Amino acid sequence: MVNWYTADTHFGHENVIGFCDRPFRDAGHMDTVLIENLWSKVGPDDDLWIVGDFAFGPKAKEATYLNGIFGQLPGARKHLIVGNHDLEPTLQLPWDSISHLVEVRDGPHGQSHTLCHYPMITWNYARRQSLQFFGHVHNNWRGSRNSVNVGVDVWDFMPVRFEDIARRAKSLPVNKHWADVEHNAKEPTP
Repeated sequence: MVNWYTADTHFGHENVIGFCDRPFRDAGHMDTVLIENLWSKVGPDDDLWIVGDFAFGPKAKEATYLNGIFGQLPGARKHLIVGNHDLEPTLQLPWDSISHLVEVRDGPHGQSHTLCHYPMITWNYARRQSLQFFGHVHNNWRGSRNSVNVGVDVWDFMPVRFEDIARRAKSLPVNKHWADVEHNAKEPTP
């Protein structure tokens, strides 16, 4: 079993293509590529974590459309971390879990990492090399040393594993406010 993470899929959302410079002809093309990319990575026994903004736009209000997209998602279990664009019809889908913030054990040491749609400066276990995974900001910011954007816009429209996220975290700068919120903490190292 592997945990796969992604955010800001915005299934069905025509306008996100222009807003974020996504390389798709239209929302149908985008939906197809995102689903294909999920299937290329997520195995039948894996968990898929959508870290907010599953779908948006007029189609996100249509139960038939949403059920059709949801039914194409790979993995044994599907989890939603609620984002600002996750409307009631999305919340009615048969997710295995729905939360605004959750801690997930992952990585070689089985450490708890925090998932929230919004970037954070600190969280539980932040002083103990715990990472935070977020979305929301699309292609505007990749994150900081211990808080990493898992959105499709900064991962070539693919889901990612903990190992991918930890590797990227090492290349990111320390959040300039880390010392403001964690006065006596060491500099974060993933």
